[in-house]
Amino acid sequence: MNLQRIFKFLRREQGGTTLFGFFMFSTGLLMSSYAIDVGKLEQQRTLLQATADSAAHDALVKRELRPATEAVQAALTSAATNMTHENFGTVLKAQDVVFGTWDKNSRTFTANPASRSAVRVILRRTAATSNPIGTYLMKLVGITHWDVVVSSTFATYQPICLREGFVAEGVVDIQSNNSYLRKFCIHSNSYVKLSSNNFFEPGTVVSMPDLDLLQLPASGFNTNAGLAEALREGSMNIRVLRRLSLILAGVQNPTSTYYPSFLTSSTPVALNINRIDATNLLPGRIYIWSCNSGPGGTIKNGTVVSGVVIIANCDVTLGNGTAMENSVLITTSTSANSIKSPNGFRLGVNDGCAPGGGGRIVSMGGMNFAADLEIHGSQLLGMGDIEFAAKADGIEGASIISNAGIDGTSNMTMSSCGGGMDEFTADYFQLVN
Repeated sequence: MNLQRIFKFLRREQGGTTLFGFFMFSTGLLMSSYAIDVGKLEQQRTLLQATADSAAHDALVKRELRPATEAVQAALTSAATNMTHENFGTVLKAQDVVFGTWDKNSRTFTANPASRSAVRVILRRTAATSNPIGTYLMKLVGITHWDVVVSSTFATYQPICLREGFVAEGVVDIQSNNSYLRKFCIHSNSYVKLSSNNFFEPGTVVSMPDLDLLQLPASGFNTNAGLAEALREGSMNIRVLRRLSLILAGVQNPTSTYYPSFLTSSTPVALNINRIDATNLLPGRIYIWSCNSGPGGTIKNGTVVSGVVIIANCDVTLGNGTAMENSVLITTSTSANSIKSPNGFRLGVNDGCAPGGGGRIVSMGGMNFAADLEIHGSQLLGMGDIEFAAKADGIEGASIISNAGIDGTSNMTMSSCGGGMDEFTADYFQLVN
């Protein structure tokens, strides 16, 4: 009898809905718990990644000109500002800020404490670092926290136009019958003006913020072969132009990234004469050239300046047939012709783009090269207009950068080196991984 009652009870359907409801409630609760906690996890992971990106960027920006210890501190400060210790614990430690190099082809980072070209930071919210991401309802199934580790890698780069080409805040005005080869670049933050019969090899670039401002003769696209394919639209932050005072100080400071490797002494030597030649310039030295009388200083005809830094306070005339190799010339003169050459000046060694041998000229004013300018793996950097006339095949590997305009003449062949350049730069920074 008792057994029959038991079977009868088991066959009854009353209360089934309650049991099913409990099952659905439990399932819904579990799914809601997962959704809430996973949503929190993703939100916190996004915040951690953004903080890592900011810390890596700040570290590499600081490392460009400062010691690694200061760059590490910049990363730590950035991380602690974006994710405070009170709310998130310590998400970044000094040992997780690592400098190195980045291979863009293999997409690999290699640690090198002396490097200034890349950095990787690792941020952690884990139980091991006492700051895991806690859960809400997932505790009901035994999951009390999530461990999250993220990394960010930034690397430096140089825009192709700033490595080799003509770059100006003002107008770039180039005349006729010129050839631009091997990815040579012309950029203006205002506009570019061209005459006729120029040739642009595939891979060359002509860019400006608004292509509608390009100035050409009526038949310009027909008479400038390759121009249409070379045109690009865009502006550029020419950071190196804001660095001239740092460059001036850096070439005299052995701890600076701008200090030339060819110098053997950082003790400056005074030059108090108006005309100089190679006999006044001992290689490996820094010369402070004070032009105390007359219109300015002159480097005598035929002089080859080699292995020195010259800092002048006046207009400098480069005599006929002069040359600069493996040297730096800086003038603080702000006049329109603070650097001028009447004829036949050569900047850099004509060595087919071999490393070294280049020259760098920096002016707080303008430059004018009247005729037969040659540039080989070298740089002109000025706050004023840069005007020049080049001989045929006279420019191979040139970085000409002006805070004003660039004005070039006709019958030139200009090509890039793709390497072997001697130039002052200011890094740009990109997230690579």
